[in-house]
Amino acid sequence: MRRIALSISLAIWAVSCLSGHAVAQNREVPYWASLASDEVYLRVGPSERYRIDWVYRREGLPVKVVRLQQGWRLIEEVDGTRGWVFNQLLSLERHGIVTGDGLAELRSLPGGAGELFWNVEPGVIGTLGSCEQNWCEFDSDGRAGWIRQDRLWGAGEP
Repeated sequence: MRRIALSISLAIWAVSCLSGHAVAQNREVPYWASLASDEVYLRVGPSERYRIDWVYRREGLPVKVVRLQQGWRLIEEVDGTRGWVFNQLLSLERHGIVTGDGLAELRSLPGGAGELFWNVEPGVIGTLGSCEQNWCEFDSDGRAGWIRQDRLWGAGEP
């Protein structure tokens, strides 16, 4: 009797996990994601049979998912590079990367009137919060504030 109960519990758990995974597979593209590991292989095709084109070592790097294929995602990064990544190596947690020339201001309030907290260099990655008035909440290793949305790749509509 105990084995039957355990088997039923495992079956229910598996179905719930698979159904959640299936929902994630059915997202409309394009959408933002980020690298969920500090080592992610970018492949030239959607299978482990395809050669590795690049190895990312930047957990949290924002990417745009532009195509879905059986557990694989065709992604695009900030410089336009495209390739295939296994779905489980991506996170839906929103991150942004600072772009543009020169330092970007991280302020206490959106709109540019708030106190200047930090100056952030292009290439810095941070977690994104809400965006308003063309400014987004941005947190890079505890250094948090508001940054102009046009200085971020990974914010706004993909």
